Amino acid sequence: MSDNVKEITSVNFETEVLKSDTPVLVDFWAEWCGPCRAIGPVVDEIANDYNGKVSVGKLNVDNENQLAMQYGVRSIPALLVFNNGAVVNQIVGAVPKNRITDILNTVISS
Repeated sequence: MSDNVKEITSVNFETEVLKSDTPVLVDFWAEWCGPCRAIGPVVDEIANDYNGKVSVGKLNVDNENQLAMQYGVRSIPALLVFNNGAVVNQIVGAVPKNRITDILNTVISS
């Protein structure tokens, strides 16, 4: 995991995600999930590429199933984009990097 990716838990969710000054990309994942492991390096790249513009975090659904249920995560990997404390976009599945960055660019420019 990149140094620019934070581990998100129920303890720091409010501070790191809901009260963040920048948009936040949260990767809902699990250790046993093959597609989650496949998209992990892409999430790390995005964290490095967007450092200072977007915060990036990973939330393990096995450890934080209440948060996953609260945000309606039924399939993983699920990438939720938060801005000003609200979910503004969601991507499910292992998708190409440009699909994620297109969404982030839209959020940053709005």
